[in-house]
Amino acid sequence: MKNQKFISALVFFITIFSIVATTYALFSSQGPGQYEHKSIFGETVSIYGNGLYQHDSVSMAAQAIAQDYVTLVIGVPLLLFSLYMSGKGMLKGHLLLTGTLGYFLYTYTSYSFLSMYNSLFLVYVLLMSASFFAFTLAMMSFQISKLPLFFSEKLPTKLIGIFLLFASFVFGMMWLGKIVKSLMNHTPPEGIEHYTTLVIQALDLGFVVPVGIIAGILLMRRKPFGYLLGPVIIIKEITLLTALTAMVLFQIQAGVEISPAVVALVIILNIIVVYLLILILKNVKEVSGTATHVSLN
Repeated sequence: MKNQKFISALVFFITIFSIVATTYALFSSQGPGQYEHKSIFGETVSIYGNGLYQHDSVSMAAQAIAQDYVTLVIGVPLLLFSLYMSGKGMLKGHLLLTGTLGYFLYTYTSYSFLSMYNSLFLVYVLLMSASFFAFTLAMMSFQISKLPLFFSEKLPTKLIGIFLLFASFVFGMMWLGKIVKSLMNHTPPEGIEHYTTLVIQALDLGFVVPVGIIAGILLMRRKPFGYLLGPVIIIKEITLLTALTAMVLFQIQAGVEISPAVVALVIILNIIVVYLLILILKNVKEVSGTATHVSLN
């Protein structure tokens, strides 16, 4: 794989610092305990008051803790496993690695801009930066024009493409509905609590939804770039939806009201993306040195 040494170094850096960040967050316990706070929007917010996320709301702290568990238990092992497979010259490994790096990039970008300031701020920034450069190098290491040659003709590109379009539409409409309603009513959006803006919605509407739409259209047309964007966004969505599932469960446990429809939607989408990833990996035609050939200019 092109840039293997640089990517490997960045992956080990991400692994070490993400283990440090998640472990500290999960086991820290300092703080005054839960209390109420009135935000600048006039909303009474329940503040978590414990550990690293003591200044975050109960809802946001529950989501962050859930994501930390998923990062530590699933994200880090998957990152190392995919790096190993990629180092063996396997295209499956390179695709898994790129998608997993996309998850770390999204995660620590959101932590850098969304979480209330805490003692790990610089660690979040370092992880965001390392993930960005590793993800960029991984994306650049593919020779796009040759990618379709390494996938079976049986790959259900239309099925995968339709799902990506559907998922993008659902998340896009869900976030736009939340934002447009508040704009029309001249009220702060639901769930903003004591935070300054909607970081997750900005990331999803600005990057995730457009990439999902582009990947879906390109895959349905069997365009070369779709064979890269499709698997990468599917892998990224698996890790993200798994984290989202954990977030929903932790929020319910913390007493936060979550719509049953939202719970069902997240779980169903999570199951579907796992199934689609299995289909994608089953239809990769691995040959000796596949990843090396794909990465040549």
